[in-house]
Amino acid sequence: MAKEHSFDITAEIDKQQLKDAYEQAKKVITNRWDFKGIPCEFTYNEKAKVITLISSNDSKVEAMFDSLVSEVIKRNISSKGIKETSRDTVGGGNTKITVSINDVLSKEDAKAIVKKIKDLGLKVKSSIRGEEVRVVGKSIDDLQTAMQALREADMDIPLNFINMK
Repeated sequence: MAKEHSFDITAEIDKQQLKDAYEQAKKVITNRWDFKGIPCEFTYNEKAKVITLISSNDSKVEAMFDSLVSEVIKRNISSKGIKETSRDTVGGGNTKITVSINDVLSKEDAKAIVKKIKDLGLKVKSSIRGEEVRVVGKSIDDLQTAMQALREADMDIPLNFINMK
């Protein structure tokens, strides 16, 4: 049995699952009867981490966004990983929603995670390592308690717990 146990906290999103969710949402919307003959456009820019949705009015583009969120959740990706960043009116009276993909743990988020773990009063140590937080402790129960507390905390980022050793 190991002296110390650890796990890492990241905000990574499974990119293939996200791409599959995007493709499925696109397929669902194009097959819906209320979208027949109505312009609806999905674009996914992997490098910029942006999904763009364009349709004829607010309610249609909102339905497209809801479909995307639904498909993301079906694939066990946190809905906190995608956020609507802007809603604009574009040419021809169409509405455009820009959705950003949030899969990076910022310094501020990492500091907030470390603070939450310290506030629990458990016998664990947490340290920031680039875009992840490493939590180390002698008791697996303490590590699991920290995981559960972070899952229940209202953070604006998707949290993934990996490398449990």
